Amino acid sequence: MHKENWNRQVWRLAGPIILSNISVPLLGAVDTAVVGHLPGPHYIGAVAIGAVVFSFVYWGFGFLRMGTTGLTAQALGAENHEEVRASLLRALLIGAVLGSGLVILQAPIAWGAFTLMEASSNVEPLAREYFFIRIWGAPAVLANYAILGWFLGIRNTRAALYVQVAMNGTNMVLDVIFVFGFGWGVGGVALATLISEVGAVFFGLWLIRRNARTLAGHWALADAIRAEPIRRMLAVNGDIFIRTLCLISAFAIFTSIGARSGDRILAANAVLLNFQTFMAYALDGFAHAAEALTGGAVGARKRDAFRQAVKATSRWAFYFAAAFVLVYAGAGPLLINALTDIPEVRETALTYLPWAVISPMVSVWSFQLDGIFLGATRSKVLRNAMVFSVAVYIAALFVLVPQLGNHGLWLSLMVLMVARALSLGLFYPALERSVEQQSPAVSS
Repeated sequence: MHKENWNRQVWRLAGPIILSNISVPLLGAVDTAVVGHLPGPHYIGAVAIGAVVFSFVYWGFGFLRMGTTGLTAQALGAENHEEVRASLLRALLIGAVLGSGLVILQAPIAWGAFTLMEASSNVEPLAREYFFIRIWGAPAVLANYAILGWFLGIRNTRAALYVQVAMNGTNMVLDVIFVFGFGWGVGGVALATLISEVGAVFFGLWLIRRNARTLAGHWALADAIRAEPIRRMLAVNGDIFIRTLCLISAFAIFTSIGARSGDRILAANAVLLNFQTFMAYALDGFAHAAEALTGGAVGARKRDAFRQAVKATSRWAFYFAAAFVLVYAGAGPLLINALTDIPEVRETALTYLPWAVISPMVSVWSFQLDGIFLGATRSKVLRNAMVFSVAVYIAALFVLVPQLGNHGLWLSLMVLMVARALSLGLFYPALERSVEQQSPAVSS
């Protein structure tokens, strides 16, 4: 396939994913902006703490998205349409069980989360209000992970776009109505999120019904609960769970250390993390495209296609990372002012803005390699590389934060991104060589 054809394939997949992903940090920015115009930084801090708690709780189960994409893409590459359907059913069943468990265990989860976060007396009550509203959406959130993962696996990124944009668009509108219209404050932000998450599930299931018509075979619960595919899915998902838990723990530690530095630092870091999140979700479009394309190549056992998919997606990811550096360098102060009108938060965020400027070029390689290894379902490598990287990150925190304060905190985050890229990069040559040699039914 010519370079131009690969570029078209990448953009056919990545374009809708980027638009879909950008709606997520836009929602976070709207959440921040809505509460950022309430009197006092503790409102921003409460939403920041609550969002980190749910990142920890929900994205720990992000394997339902990531594992479903890789397994579905490989089944599609092998032209096993019955398994394509069964992959979704398995993920939905697992999501229903785990989501219900989170609702049942909400009290101990809240106790553990807020014990670790150590927020101020002004912030914690509001953050708890946010938590105990949003937690009821747990089954819907995990179902949405499965749905989005399946759409990415069958390479219908437009459907993933429709679900995400509908969910986050609804959330943004309800944010404004509930906070500014009804005066519900932080609780209104949480309720808006809950309603939009539940609505997205019904919309996603309707789209699945339409998309399944193009696949051979039929839905069969017996295929979904066969022992060997469940064993493989659980093995892959277990590794990805540990990997994701480590990553979210790293960001939870970041926020917790910022919280100990006071509400002003906590709020400023929350504003700048919108820069990090926006960039990450956009660049993840190319990582998700890599998942679908490399997963299909592994399923079809075509090494050259695997190599070309890696090159094409990584090239475009680099271009976009460079663009983010330029935008953040030029428009960073304007973006900070749009997110908050609190003078001391604006001033503090400007002090640490350079870290947000360099982050895209530092982070892009870890995002791409994550996508490549997820598509190939090499979950043990992902798990081990992340455990190593977080250990390096924690060591950096112990050394740098006491010496450099919040600058040391941001530098440690950059160390984490570099460690992720290097640790996965060491295993890439072996992964490429294995594409035609190893059965895709084995995760290594």
